[in-house]
Amino acid sequence: MRTAKISRDTAETKISVEINLDGTGVYDNETGVGFFDHMLDQLSRHALIDMKVRAKGDLHIDEHHTVEDVGIALGKALSQAVGDKKGIRRYGSCLLPMDDALVRSALDISGRPYLVWNVEIPTAKIGTFDTELVREFFTAFAMQGGLTLHVESLDGFNSHHIVEAAFKSVAQALRVALETDPRKANDIPSTKGTLSE
Repeated sequence: MRTAKISRDTAETKISVEINLDGTGVYDNETGVGFFDHMLDQLSRHALIDMKVRAKGDLHIDEHHTVEDVGIALGKALSQAVGDKKGIRRYGSCLLPMDDALVRSALDISGRPYLVWNVEIPTAKIGTFDTELVREFFTAFAMQGGLTLHVESLDGFNSHHIVEAAFKSVAQALRVALETDPRKANDIPSTKGTLSE
C-alpha cells in the first residue's frame, strides 16, 4: 500500500496528514478554515486519495500559515507515499468544466518541482477565505511533492467555481499520473532509471 503519515509542528501551526494513494477518495479534513476543508475534500474525492488532515494554526493572525503548511505536509506525504515511482503513469492532465469555469491542469510526478500558475480569480475573498492562498497552497504542494504542475483558468467569472475547478482538475490529473501502468508496472517511467531528482 502506498501510504504516508506526516506531522509538522512549528510555532505557527501543528499539522498531521495521513494519505493512501490507493484509496477510494474517503476524506476527513479539519483545518479550521471551512472553504479550504471543502477544497481538500475535493482533492481527495477526485484523486481517489484517502486523506485525513488535522491542522491547528494561528488563525487569529490569518489563514496563510495554515493553508501553506498543509500544502507542505501534503506534498511531503505524497512524495513519501509514491516512493521510487515504480510503475506509475507519471503524467496526468485534465480539462475540467464547472459551470462558468474551465480549468486545465497538467502535471508530471518528476521529482523536479515547478509551478506555472495562470489562474485569474476575480475576487480577493470567497467568504472569509483569501483567494491568493490558493496559489500558496499549490506552490507548497508542488515543491514538496516533487511535481511539475501547470494550472490555467481558461474561462469563468465566479471565484468559487474557478478555485473549485482548479482543485478538481489537479485531482483528476493526479489520479491518472499515480495509476499503475499495466504495461510497465515494474519499471520507473524514465530513461534515466530514476525520478528521485
